[in-house]
Amino acid sequence: MPPVAVLALAFLYPLALVVQQSVTPDEGGVSLDPYADVFASEVFRDALTTTVWLAVGSTAGCLVLGFVLALIIAFVPFPGGKAVARFIDVFLSFPSFLITLALLFIYGSVGMANGLWTDVTGAAEGPFHFLTTPWGVLLAEITYFTPFVMRPLLAAFSQLDTGQLEVASSLGAGPVRIIRQVILPEALPALAAGGSLVLVMCLNEFGIVLFTGAKDVTTLPMLVYSKAILESDYPAACVVAVVNIAISVGLYSLYRVVSRRAGA
Repeated sequence: MPPVAVLALAFLYPLALVVQQSVTPDEGGVSLDPYADVFASEVFRDALTTTVWLAVGSTAGCLVLGFVLALIIAFVPFPGGKAVARFIDVFLSFPSFLITLALLFIYGSVGMANGLWTDVTGAAEGPFHFLTTPWGVLLAEITYFTPFVMRPLLAAFSQLDTGQLEVASSLGAGPVRIIRQVILPEALPALAAGGSLVLVMCLNEFGIVLFTGAKDVTTLPMLVYSKAILESDYPAACVVAVVNIAISVGLYSLYRVVSRRAGA
C-alpha cells in the first residue's frame, strides 16, 4: 500500500487535477466547451499533425540508424568497439537540450559550419539554416533518441548464437541475406521495444523543439506551454495535455497488445 499511495499522490492526483481543469472553464461548472473550442482550433490541428509526423519520422530514422550502428558495433570488430558500446549507456543519461545545444554550436546561424563557410568563401552568411525548421527538429530528435533503440538491440545481439551466422555463411549466404534472414528476426522484439519507447518520448518531447528555436514548429507539448504560460488559458492547456496523454497511453497499450500476441 505505501508504494501505491506514493504513486497516487505523485502522479494520479496531479493527473486528476489536469483532467478536472480541462472540463471546468473559468466561469465554473462542468462543461465540454474547452474540448470543443480546442478541437475546432486550427492551431491545435496543426500542432497535432506536426507532433505525429515528427514522432513517426524520428522513430523511423532512429530504427534505421540504430539498427545499422548496432550491427556495426556488435558484429564488426574495430578498435574501441567496447568503449563505444559503454558510451551508449552514458549517452542515455544526457538531457535532450544538451544534444540540441551541441547541434546549434555546429550548424547554428553563427555555428562552426557556417563560420568555416564564411571564412573560406568570404560570403556574408553560411548556407546552414535548417536547425530552425522541422528538419532541424527531426535531426535533433534522431540524434538524441537513436541510442534508445541501440541499447535493446545490443542486448539482443549479445544473446544471438554466433554459430547460426557461421553456418549461414558456410552455406553461401552473403552478409545481406544473413542480416535479413538470421539477425533481423532475432532483433524484431528489440526493435519493437526501442521503437515504441522512442515514439512515445518523441510525442512528448519539449526541450528539443524549444532549444532549436524553430518558431514555425508547434507540437502538442509546445502548445501546452503556450496556452498555460503565455496565454494563461489553463482549461485549453489541460485539454491539449489530456489529448497528448491519451495518445501516448493508447500507443503504449497498442504496443503491449501486439507484443503479447507476437510472444515478445
